[in-house]
Amino acid sequence: MKLRQKLNAVIAVTAIGLGVSSTAAQSAEQSLTLCWAAWDPANALVELSKDFTSETGIEMNFEFVPWTSFSSRFQNELNSRGKLCDLLIGDSQWIGGSAENGHYMKLNDFFEKEGISMSDFIPATVDAYSAWPKGSDNYWALPAMGDALGWVYRKDWFSRKDIQSQFEKAFGRALTPPKTWTELKEVSSFFQGREIDGQKVYGAAIYTERGSEGITMGATSALYAHGFQYQNPNKPYDLEGYVNSQEAAEGLKAYKELYDCCTPPGHSNAYMVANLDAYKSGQVAMQMNWFAFFPGIVKDPNVGGENSGFFLNPKQTTEGSTLGGQGISVVSYSDKKDLALQYIKWFAQPQVQSDWWTLGGYSAHRAVVEHPDFASTAPFAADFVEAMSNVKDFWQEPNYAELLQAMQKRLHDYVVAGKGTPEQALEKLKDDWQEILEDGGQL
Repeated sequence: MKLRQKLNAVIAVTAIGLGVSSTAAQSAEQSLTLCWAAWDPANALVELSKDFTSETGIEMNFEFVPWTSFSSRFQNELNSRGKLCDLLIGDSQWIGGSAENGHYMKLNDFFEKEGISMSDFIPATVDAYSAWPKGSDNYWALPAMGDALGWVYRKDWFSRKDIQSQFEKAFGRALTPPKTWTELKEVSSFFQGREIDGQKVYGAAIYTERGSEGITMGATSALYAHGFQYQNPNKPYDLEGYVNSQEAAEGLKAYKELYDCCTPPGHSNAYMVANLDAYKSGQVAMQMNWFAFFPGIVKDPNVGGENSGFFLNPKQTTEGSTLGGQGISVVSYSDKKDLALQYIKWFAQPQVQSDWWTLGGYSAHRAVVEHPDFASTAPFAADFVEAMSNVKDFWQEPNYAELLQAMQKRLHDYVVAGKGTPEQALEKLKDDWQEILEDGGQL
């Protein structure tokens, strides 16, 4: 029985009970525009939202832009107080600035009135996508798209007897998906330059992109696994000994070593799409990428089905996955905030959240991800839930963009350009961040 059907049996929710059907007679001329990035989950949301239109009579329009222009496009829209977007699925990093600058409508009173409880959603997603200030119960979004950085591997290659034998001879252990960054480098180096079925292959596709956020999202997967922290957990904005800790330096060194030894030729400015292309074309044994792309991997005619497997971000001294994903907010400048709130109310329903997962979105609702049968709904479902239990996120301060640009530069200079040592790169980053925080009034 499908998860949706089982949830029907345990979630006693009706449209009338939620007040949804009372809006069904609304004019079809009423409409909303939802803004997001152009990718597979957005296509799933279009399909899902047809039920909202059917139930309420409110037509849904969508403004989706490529990830390469996603941030600039919609940040400009918010800063200009534009009315294009009634609803916006924005990055977690935007929550601080959008709350402070009045771009998003505060949702606490609405949530209380409609009985929407944040305790029904994965705690990490509430903290990352909804709350500002951090740790408060001030909510500016509903968790919409849970996501984290995971890994995909060529399961068909790993299972071949000849390859297994050669790996065991070289490393004295069985060839399995890596559980540590040490093992990740070993497996990557084993596949680097190897010929499989007449084609030269490489170890791993990782994030190295300089222009937006790519190398930061990639390198932090190694930094977190080695114990990196952004600040003193007991003293906000106290960076000394945390950003530039020895553990952080070891993590950054591990990421550079993986880049130097085991990536495809020319993989020096790569992010999501470049990694997908390298993997789907059969160039690499493994790739890091967001869980959001994994349904597409399963369906891919070349690497889908039993050809691919999935694993969590490897640990080293600690467990930690880089957080992705977004919340959905009502834009303060919309003239249709009342209709937008109806969409939020509809989207928050457990049954809708179940359908969202079934269609290819990533629900953060606990009724979905904590269902006993959830792990069996997709080959990566169990890993997704585990990853979301140990995710860590970048700064969400209003001046996050400056903080991000500094990290992008320092990481790329070291990892790709080979400038200096990891200790020097992180020391410079600490100094950059202290200056930015001082200018922003946080220090």
